[in-house]
Amino acid sequence: MLRRGSQALRRFSTGRVYFKNQLKLALIGQSLFGQEVYSHLCKEGHRVVGVFTVPDKDGKADPLALAAEKDGTPVFKFPRWRVKGKTIKEVAEAYRSVGAELNVLPFCTQFIPMDVIDSPKHGSIIYHPSILPRHRGASAINWTLIMGDKKAGFSVFWADDGLDTGPILLQRSCDVEPNDTVDALYNRFLFPEGIKAMVEAVQLIADGKAPRIPQPEEGATYEGIQKKENAEISWDQSAEVLHNWIRGHDKVPGAWTEINGQMVTFYGSSLLNSSVPPGEPLEIKGAKKPGLVTKNGLVLFGNDGKALMVRNLQFEDGKMIPASQYFSAGETSVVELTAEEMKVAETIKVIWAGILSNIPVIEDSTDFFKSGASSMDVVRLVEEIRQKCGGLQLQNEDVYMATKFEDFIQKVVRKLRGEDQEEELVVDYVSKEVNAMTVNMPYQCFINGQFTDAEDGKTYDTINPTDGSTICKVSYASLVDVDKAVAAAKDAFENGEWGRMNARERGRLMYRLADLLEENQEELATIEALDSGAVYTLALKTHIGMSVQTFRYFAGWCDKIQGSTIPINQARPNRNLTFTKKEPLGVCAIIIPWNYPLMMLAWKSAACLAAGNTLVLKPAQVTPLTALKFAELSVKAGFPKGVINIIPGSGGVAGQRLSEHPDIRKLGFTGSTPIGKQIMRRCAASNLKKVSLELGGKSPLIIFNDCEIDKAVRMGMGAVFFNKGENCIAAGRLFVEESIHDEFVTRVVEEIKKMKIGDPLDRSTDHGPQNHKAHLEKLLQYCEAGVKEGATLVYGGRQVPRPGFFMEPTVFTDVEDHMYLAKEESFGPIMVISKFQNGDIDGVLLRANNTEYGLASGVFTRDINKAMYISEKLEAGTVFINTYNKTDVAAPFGGVKQSGFGKDLGEEALNEYLKTKTVTLEY
Repeated sequence: MLRRGSQALRRFSTGRVYFKNQLKLALIGQSLFGQEVYSHLCKEGHRVVGVFTVPDKDGKADPLALAAEKDGTPVFKFPRWRVKGKTIKEVAEAYRSVGAELNVLPFCTQFIPMDVIDSPKHGSIIYHPSILPRHRGASAINWTLIMGDKKAGFSVFWADDGLDTGPILLQRSCDVEPNDTVDALYNRFLFPEGIKAMVEAVQLIADGKAPRIPQPEEGATYEGIQKKENAEISWDQSAEVLHNWIRGHDKVPGAWTEINGQMVTFYGSSLLNSSVPPGEPLEIKGAKKPGLVTKNGLVLFGNDGKALMVRNLQFEDGKMIPASQYFSAGETSVVELTAEEMKVAETIKVIWAGILSNIPVIEDSTDFFKSGASSMDVVRLVEEIRQKCGGLQLQNEDVYMATKFEDFIQKVVRKLRGEDQEEELVVDYVSKEVNAMTVNMPYQCFINGQFTDAEDGKTYDTINPTDGSTICKVSYASLVDVDKAVAAAKDAFENGEWGRMNARERGRLMYRLADLLEENQEELATIEALDSGAVYTLALKTHIGMSVQTFRYFAGWCDKIQGSTIPINQARPNRNLTFTKKEPLGVCAIIIPWNYPLMMLAWKSAACLAAGNTLVLKPAQVTPLTALKFAELSVKAGFPKGVINIIPGSGGVAGQRLSEHPDIRKLGFTGSTPIGKQIMRRCAASNLKKVSLELGGKSPLIIFNDCEIDKAVRMGMGAVFFNKGENCIAAGRLFVEESIHDEFVTRVVEEIKKMKIGDPLDRSTDHGPQNHKAHLEKLLQYCEAGVKEGATLVYGGRQVPRPGFFMEPTVFTDVEDHMYLAKEESFGPIMVISKFQNGDIDGVLLRANNTEYGLASGVFTRDINKAMYISEKLEAGTVFINTYNKTDVAAPFGGVKQSGFGKDLGEEALNEYLKTKTVTLEY
């Protein structure tokens, strides 16, 4: 005989089975938060026997009431629960009629009598948005920010007859970001995590596991409700205190001051960590120093000399404007609408009417908020306009800045015409007349969509390797700059437009960026030649050309990233659906080398962005300029602020901080093996972030006597001397079969003598300068070591006697396996040749694989069977057969052994910047 346990199987409903303890609940409260708590509790199988909320406002029901009425749950709308301290009899009877076992108060603005609070079997629990006992009272979130708390959070506590003094059931906390507002903190943490916590608290009570932890008196605070009359700004305080006061009142009730005889309310405050931009002075009553109206907003000053920036201003009549437009606020003329724009206006009027259902007619003077709209309606308005007006993208702030229907239509029309765009990016260029053009080069850090000096003002010289002259002084990023860049990238990913953007729109931005790279290819190639010494024609084709191809390739992948459905073993009688989702990782750090500054940026950042991540990129210290130019073009392409951040500086400061930063979820690095090992250790020790490494190489190239000798000579030279030998897959060692060895060497030397060494901007130049002085000196030492060990220096090995960092293309022969030249990478124009016996295929393979590196390799032979055999046996990530340096954006690129792991390019590169989530549901 089957026996049913009292707490085991609760009920069946449309295929769903609950095996949880469940309660009969009364929900007392209101708002979207209350609605979400209600919905989640119902999904968990608890029975809501009654909802008690506020009366309809302007004919509109509260969201909690709407959800409950839709489900058929009894809804009671009492304006008050007691009169003169006594419970209203009819209200108490209505409450007791539902027979609740627990009262849940997710968001409640009414005073609930204690006889109602204590009535249910399990009493009552309340959500409060602070870490009690700190900030008891109704303005807890405001005071968390006003007081500059470093931690925020919420408490679920047992109601008692005190003010937020009951025993704690559970608490959760989060860090307060420097520029958090009430809305930001609520939307990021207090709202989503609070809903989960309320559901968890109810389940703990149902299971008999809910604690009652008395609140300590130590640290207890109570602050009163913040209202407009007590939100005036007191100016004799530090910038941080002023910032906390303003953001603590954003959006309600709004911190204000008097300007030109009228009340002006401030919104959108942030601390100004960079230099103060130029602006027009604005006298503010009570402030010792005038504010500055700048292109980015209103700069305000604390008594400590530090500054903050306010983004928006609201006047007494309710009109809100960007602070940057203070002096031109009244200059905007009314635009006449075209027939097409009139249709859009009529569509929007219908949307307004649907939201403001209590208003008989929407007129030009109808005010959105004074007609009863709430913040939830703002979201609805923005989304409905996007759906019904051809994808028109508005921001919530657009509604707050134009609350009257007439003003709102004017704002929409200006946005449709492109007149309401953000102000153009301001770039403080270093300009040079060179290569028959004016080259404009940004030189500052690029953080959160703006070029800015390093926090401490430090700079360093970037050098032109052609003549050793200084191109310009570049900002030298500090640890503070790195943290700011990571914070911007994190905010863009978690809260910004980028995180909400659909994949196809992301691809559109990447295509646009590729177009801009192509449109500016001559300027980019010129900068690359100046900063890295790349031959201009090669920079056009490879450095820039392949960057364009890479962005176009990965732009096409944006809306094709897919998971899969997986047949799993079913647990009868239930059925399961299991599928995987590919999701972005979050903030990614990218550290690139100096040999292909823009191309290495493209190889990694294009895959990173296509996957939906945001990034902080550190270019090589000696070649930062094309990365900063790329940042400028990304703004023109329309990338939102914070998605792309570029921080020039040193590996020891910026690079190390990136590898250790707890908010970075992936680091992609191209560089030397020793540095790669350091990065991997730091990434593991910090937060076990995902890593991909493309490291050193000593790529073998095997040339058999049955090759096409002309092709082998030409491509063998390219395998070594391409891009001045500063090439990660350069053939670090050539193995030439004995019978053609001498001929091969002779012909190589003959071809080298024809090469023109000189100015990389000269179109006839074959061989430009090495990237920087220290590298040239290292190459000369490399050659000295080869001569000392007994290798034969056939040609070159010296610095070219001219200004700059030029080195002669060099050839060594008689290189034996034990020698330094045979084992270590030169990363320069040095051909290292070893002879192998005729027909000794397995012997030369053994020698070729006798290295800890495994990035690339090559073989030249007419015998296809031999070629395939060699390709199977070579231990390398890439094998070239009868060609070399042939990379393509669609072909995965990466090494094995101490050349690293992970792939750039091709579909596999996307997986480096994605995580796989498995989802299983029962039905």
